[in-house]
Amino acid sequence: MALEGDQEETPISENPNGDDEIGEGFHVDGVGGFEDEDEEEEEEEEEEEAAGSGKSREARLAEESSKLESMFRRLASEKVKVRVHDVLIRGNTKTKDSLIESELVAVKNATTMQELLKASGIANHRFHSFGIFDSVGITLDSGPPELPGTVNVIVDVVETKNPLTGDLGIFTKPEARTWSLEGSLKFKNLFGYGDLWDGSLVYGGDKSSEVSTGVSLPRFKGMVTPMVARVSLLSQDWLKFSSYKEQALGLNLGLISTKRHDLTYNVAWRTLTDPSQMSSRAVRRQLGHGLLSSLKYTFRIDNRNSALRPTQGYAFISTSQIGGLVPDYRSLRFLRQEIDLRCAIPLGFYRTALNLGVSGGVIFPWGSGALGTPSSLPERFFLGGNASPVCTLGGPTTLLGFKSRGLGPSESRRVMREIYQGENSESSGMDVVGGDLAVTAFADLSFDLPLKLFRDAGIHGHVFACAGNLTKLSEKEFRKLSFQNFLDSFRSSAGFGIILPTKLFRMEVNYCYILKQFEHDRGRTGVQFCFSAT
Repeated sequence: MALEGDQEETPISENPNGDDEIGEGFHVDGVGGFEDEDEEEEEEEEEEEAAGSGKSREARLAEESSKLESMFRRLASEKVKVRVHDVLIRGNTKTKDSLIESELVAVKNATTMQELLKASGIANHRFHSFGIFDSVGITLDSGPPELPGTVNVIVDVVETKNPLTGDLGIFTKPEARTWSLEGSLKFKNLFGYGDLWDGSLVYGGDKSSEVSTGVSLPRFKGMVTPMVARVSLLSQDWLKFSSYKEQALGLNLGLISTKRHDLTYNVAWRTLTDPSQMSSRAVRRQLGHGLLSSLKYTFRIDNRNSALRPTQGYAFISTSQIGGLVPDYRSLRFLRQEIDLRCAIPLGFYRTALNLGVSGGVIFPWGSGALGTPSSLPERFFLGGNASPVCTLGGPTTLLGFKSRGLGPSESRRVMREIYQGENSESSGMDVVGGDLAVTAFADLSFDLPLKLFRDAGIHGHVFACAGNLTKLSEKEFRKLSFQNFLDSFRSSAGFGIILPTKLFRMEVNYCYILKQFEHDRGRTGVQFCFSAT
């Protein structure tokens, strides 16, 4: 007899001990562990089968159902002692036993049936997260008759039939008037350690490109978190906004990755160039080679009921980064901190919810002469763009109504004199140089539309307001900073729109009205398209 662990009649989730529900693919078959009471029930069952073999099928099913209900009532009301006698692994032709066994330590050490059910459910979820199995089943069977109160755990896995997968797509960004071609190739479980190898290529219409390859190991040298290593070659063109091109060859190591904590190390050789030879003085000072060696720690809590349309809950994320870990004069030394706080408040009608968010970030050089040293240009904060502030969790970046790098400190480029048809003319522009201190905030009121057709498709409306500002702190500029001046120079926008969710992304069609901007800002009142990946 087998029981699917996620049936509605299972009261495991109501266990006062706080145990979780059994995961999908989990079965209980004739589990030993009910000691004398179980043995008596088995004897009674044998006697009944011998005396009344003519019972109807319906009666036998009702009897079995009653016994199952009794068993689950007992599991919910008291702890049932049990000991794991053996663990059997079946179906893995390529995957190493050691990988599967490493996820079953808690299962082997369980001392009660409740602990065993919870540990088995967690292990089942972990096996699915590896991405190398088409299906996973965990069965609990009774142990040897001479060892009462014991259980055998049987793990059945079906390895993926096609370890090689690939994706290719073209993505457009109407607001930025650009596009990107993205492709990836993945090979799963090459050496049997759950290793995932992948390569990716991204080429954008804005002359940006990235080629990268990496490997992910769910278990490395006994570590309880996945180990990720990635080599990438990045090229970005910021000539239009800031008069420089960026190229970086780097290695990224994911050291710790859990639900709430991430620790990564990144080392990259970076080159900044200005083919136009028109960059401002602030940009020219940072052209050339630089060595980025940084450690980044991220802490996150996200208790919202949805990342795309949150109607209740809260979220918080904090990212701390220190650069300059290599003793080299070209090493970029900086301290960078970002925080982001979100809150969704349900209003009780038409699925109306008020989303509030505030985020901030600061970067500052460290080391000898840090007070008079400019911060690293690519690590500074830049505001603007067309990403939804509701879905973008991670720091101050988005301000609806403003173009990418559309506000903040800027400097004049070099003046280039040209002779055209015998007349002298001068051409110049402004370089957006980013800020060392950035703050953004938003309020978004989302609601269902009255038409049932829209509600069924998830299409809904919203009204919003955004505000943000950034300023310079390095090179002793922090001495000139005052709270009142910083507050007075906030940019702001407001608007309304319709949100169309899809399986691949969330699209917003918004009308944005610029409430406040300054001379060299690039905000625009009108229709704006926003895209956020799911």
